[in-house]
Amino acid sequence: MMSKTAAGESATQKGALSHSEQHYFDSYDHYGIHEEMLQDSVRTLSYRNAIVQNKHLFKDKIVLDVGCGTGILSMFAAKNGAKHVIGVDMSSIIEMAREIVELNGFSDKITLLRGKLEDVELPFPKVDIIISEWMGYFLLYESMLDTVLYARDHYLVEGGLIFPDKCSLHIAGLEDAQYKDEKINYWHDVYGFDYSPFIPLVMQEPIVDTVQGNVVNTTRCQLIEFDLNTVQLSDLSFKAKFEVEAKRQDWINGLIAWFDIVFPAPEGKIPVGFSTGAHSPYTHWKQTVFYLKENLEAETGDVLRGELTCAPNKRHNRDLDIKITYDFEAKGIDAARRSKSGEDTFIMR
Repeated sequence: MMSKTAAGESATQKGALSHSEQHYFDSYDHYGIHEEMLQDSVRTLSYRNAIVQNKHLFKDKIVLDVGCGTGILSMFAAKNGAKHVIGVDMSSIIEMAREIVELNGFSDKITLLRGKLEDVELPFPKVDIIISEWMGYFLLYESMLDTVLYARDHYLVEGGLIFPDKCSLHIAGLEDAQYKDEKINYWHDVYGFDYSPFIPLVMQEPIVDTVQGNVVNTTRCQLIEFDLNTVQLSDLSFKAKFEVEAKRQDWINGLIAWFDIVFPAPEGKIPVGFSTGAHSPYTHWKQTVFYLKENLEAETGDVLRGELTCAPNKRHNRDLDIKITYDFEAKGIDAARRSKSGEDTFIMR
């Protein structure tokens, strides 16, 4: 059952990676990021519950854990009947995972390989199930989805399963004038000096933070859904239209985005899933806020239509270039003055 990648070795030479790739993998070397993910009970228990609900599908199966980190998902799979689990991770945390796997008595059932999935040699030609916690902020930022799709195309048996297998991005409007003003106004007076040239740069970066549900003041809209069984790499650069309606008289200062995740389920059973929206319990992904240059003065029933374009940044492919164009169609009182159109560009880095 041994692979060519011996314990303690890496199939990928770090020096051969680009600077941004090295930085990405190094960020997962530290235990702190794994502590945050493990303590995210919505995330971790959803994976466990989905595996337990599908115990019969894991029985005697070969499972591949893509980006296994500390090995928690690998152990869930091994504990729930998997014949053998292969965990692959590029970061040095996998050395700790080896210790944890051994300590918990799973060494004979779990093989851990260090390196990029594209470089390692798996001890099995095919796997029955892929499990992976690949999601990034705004679902796709710094995400490993391309690696999961590589695993699917090279190793998954026909009719094999991917956990999770459905994910969707959602959007709504929000009122957050105080924070937006603080964010902008700071640069007008920095110790008595005008630093306003920084404002366009600051506005260009979306904020990842926990948003209180009560500041979301429009209906929600699903931007796009990905089915991991069929999605192609090219689909991850997308344009999606949205339309939301103001629920009250309020300012719309920006847009909030989040993602939902769904796992496969047996026939007739409700699938395990979770949402990272402001209306749901906390997750470490929080929400992503895009502040618009214009503040929109909304009355109940006003409609905000638009299109969001998302693509990997050409220089750093783990970063995202996002463009939002919109038409705000006010109705009723003072509609012509309040109606606005705009275009804002953002970069997640």
